[in-house]
Amino acid sequence: MIVYDKVELENLTLVEEAHSLKEASFIDSEQYKVISKQLTIPKGSNNLLIRLAFFILGSFLYSSICGFLTLISENAIGENFEVILFLYAAVGFAGAEALTRLKFFGQGLDDAFIIGSQLNLAIAIGLLTNGNEIVIASIITLTALINYLRYLHLSMALLFCLALTATLTYAMFEIGTTGKTILPFVIMLFAAAIYFLSKTIISKLVPNFYYKGVLLANSFSLILFYLSGNYLVVRELSVLLLDAAIVPGHDISFAFFFYGFTFAVPLFYLIYSILKKDRIMLWIGFLALGFSIYTIRFYYAILPIEIALNLGGVFLFGFTYFVIKKLKDKEAGVTFKPDRLTKTNAFLNAEILISSQLGLKPEITTESNIGFGGGEFSGGGSGGEF
Repeated sequence: MIVYDKVELENLTLVEEAHSLKEASFIDSEQYKVISKQLTIPKGSNNLLIRLAFFILGSFLYSSICGFLTLISENAIGENFEVILFLYAAVGFAGAEALTRLKFFGQGLDDAFIIGSQLNLAIAIGLLTNGNEIVIASIITLTALINYLRYLHLSMALLFCLALTATLTYAMFEIGTTGKTILPFVIMLFAAAIYFLSKTIISKLVPNFYYKGVLLANSFSLILFYLSGNYLVVRELSVLLLDAAIVPGHDISFAFFFYGFTFAVPLFYLIYSILKKDRIMLWIGFLALGFSIYTIRFYYAILPIEIALNLGGVFLFGFTYFVIKKLKDKEAGVTFKPDRLTKTNAFLNAEILISSQLGLKPEITTESNIGFGGGEFSGGGSGGEF
């Protein structure tokens, strides 16, 4: 199914691991250059600016081909715009296939053709089916999955997750009011199923060509699970989908459950991620907790915004300083020591900032006031006295 040479993909994984070791100072630059030169890998770029530049260039190339086809087929197509859009999608798929055959992998040019083909296909299906959302989402789910399995582009893995979620959502809409009412709970179960399924796949994934895509699906499920039960999201969707006007003194159904869910899930993410040392879940937990605070603030403004921000800043500052002091000397487990396999020195910068703001000074070893020259303390010295 994968269009690339699997040996070259394995070499790419080895080069990425060597680059991580170089960044962590386990090997030097010369050793990394020797390793990278000896291994044949697909043509790609880790520099986002270069990849973006080639993506723009690829978009111009793609649009130029589509424009030329429009000029030569304008009279034959007439008013059937969906036909030309299907043709554009076919051009995108053909261009992606040709570029990947030339060993372009995440280089920018191939991204433009892969993403462009999906966009044109979605628009063409929309015109053909008069905007039938569930049909559009279903077909895009299938094509995005095929594209990811073949080209290993993470954008397709993300599109697959979004389209699959949209397919389920529109399917619930088809049920009517009952489907819209139970939609949050269905999405919760759906997200939980994706999480456990992706965890199982990761543990059994050999070889690991699809690891990044499955990991992305796993992270997506965590975000989706939280948003499906967030009070703000549920309440606003209830107003939008069910036309439920919420008057003062009243609330949505199961309001207390969603209140508790809004704060319980982020706290669970934080505690569980620390126990399991899951960095991605930890960051998602922090972001979810921040959005939970915003959720309550959106409906219940207990304090003026400036006072709330100041109090929140003081609390976070004090909590951060306390955690740093507790973890700074730990060598194992949950520690404040910088990770050698990461490029950032954010922990060290945070420690410097907090120390400077609180006026703390580094520990200084003071000179002893005990004289050792005359031999008058604990043993014979130059004077011979004990």
